[in-house]
Amino acid sequence: MTGPLGAAAGRGGDGGGPGDLRDLRGRPLRDLRVSVTDRCNFRCAYCMPRELFGADHAFLDRGDLLAFDEVEELVRAAVDLGVTTVHLTGGEPLLRPGLPDLVARLAAIGGLDLAMTTNGVLLPRHAAALAAAGLDRVTVSLDAIDDAVFRRASDSPYGASAVLAGIDAARAAGFGDVKVNAVVRRGVNEHQVVPLVEHFRGTGHVLRFIEFMDVGATNGWTDAEVVPAAEVLAAIGARWPLEDLPVRRYGETARRLRLVDGSAEIGVISSVSTPFCGTCTRARVTAEGRIHTCLFSTGGTDARALLRGPRRPGDLAELLSGLWGNRSDRYSEIRAEVRASGTRRAAPVEMSYIGG
Repeated sequence: MTGPLGAAAGRGGDGGGPGDLRDLRGRPLRDLRVSVTDRCNFRCAYCMPRELFGADHAFLDRGDLLAFDEVEELVRAAVDLGVTTVHLTGGEPLLRPGLPDLVARLAAIGGLDLAMTTNGVLLPRHAAALAAAGLDRVTVSLDAIDDAVFRRASDSPYGASAVLAGIDAARAAGFGDVKVNAVVRRGVNEHQVVPLVEHFRGTGHVLRFIEFMDVGATNGWTDAEVVPAAEVLAAIGARWPLEDLPVRRYGETARRLRLVDGSAEIGVISSVSTPFCGTCTRARVTAEGRIHTCLFSTGGTDARALLRGPRRPGDLAELLSGLWGNRSDRYSEIRAEVRASGTRRAAPVEMSYIGG
């Protein structure tokens, strides 16, 4: 462990063996993020701005979504290639009817760390069923602790109190410590960093601050709105001394710290100011079955056509192996260079579509 506020010590071994599937930069496939819907009950400006995702927006038809048996087949193929963590996302995943059934199917595969990210407001209704089905972990998004600030940031009728009730429901259902994610955007909620820490001190929940990223083409991203992780940590450190925690596993996205008094664990995810492409082990599947090997990618590769068409045993594994084996993505490392060049990129996939 380094000294307070130093760079995180090491990257941790990747736990791989000589036969593991690797991309062109030597990164193993370990994590699969699976979106189960493109719908959401929030309209956060960095994800689904209301002016573009209004009442007339055409969401995917039910038949366009991967069916649960198709998701299960895809996950089983990915597990055979080395995936150990599956993270269910959306949109808002709790809007997908019957989600506990999918969780039970994936839990039955065995050996998986099975997680879900949600905005939390529907957890009081669903947490117990998800826990019973075999979900291991829950991550909840909460960008402000003040109700009025939260309503503005989420462009929703819900206050932060509705999300806090969801976190309480998750704990009551047996999920224990919940990860709480806050996207920090200058001029919107940077003044909520310290109040968020104050609220979650002593709860056991892990609070993580995420830099505002240029995912998609609709969130109006500018670097002026990015609050670097160093600034976030300086604000916290001015109130409570911080120290680094060791890396737990290869490819984890957050730098982990804790308040020296032991009252809270803090994480910062700094894709903009300190990219971590070099240890990225994540592939993503959209709700309609397109596979993306980078959060900032464009078209993706259609797995649904293969899942719904004639195929031979091993075809799905071959598709995944080919995609990962030829992967060289590192957008965050070259973001400044790409943007400075003025090169026109194909429209990147939207956050609400790829699931973050």
